[in-house]
Amino acid sequence: MKELIKDIKKKSSGYKFITSYILNKYTITLVAFFAWMIFFDNTSFLVVNELNGDITKYEHQLAYYKSEYEKNDAFYKKLMNNKDEKEKYARENYFMKKPNEEIFILVADSTKIDKK
Repeated sequence: MKELIKDIKKKSSGYKFITSYILNKYTITLVAFFAWMIFFDNTSFLVVNELNGDITKYEHQLAYYKSEYEKNDAFYKKLMNNKDEKEKYARENYFMKKPNEEIFILVADSTKIDKK
């Protein structure tokens, strides 16, 4: 009986636990599998995380360009449907004028402006 108790104590020691459970072939296989999936695979966690960051960046760009498109489309429709708006836009941006009209463009000289 004493020998049986000695065997049980010997088997339940810390070293035996490490060799039997942690260094088990299945545990080693699982650790190697997870390391492969996280770091080395084409669809690894790191690659997927980087691609998700790119997706969010492109979604923000898409939202920005959609808002700019809607703004420009509304301006275009307003410009094409209203003759006065078209004339105003041409005068302000292209310096167009009516016949018998003179246009003066005033440019401030930045060197003579007092800086306070």
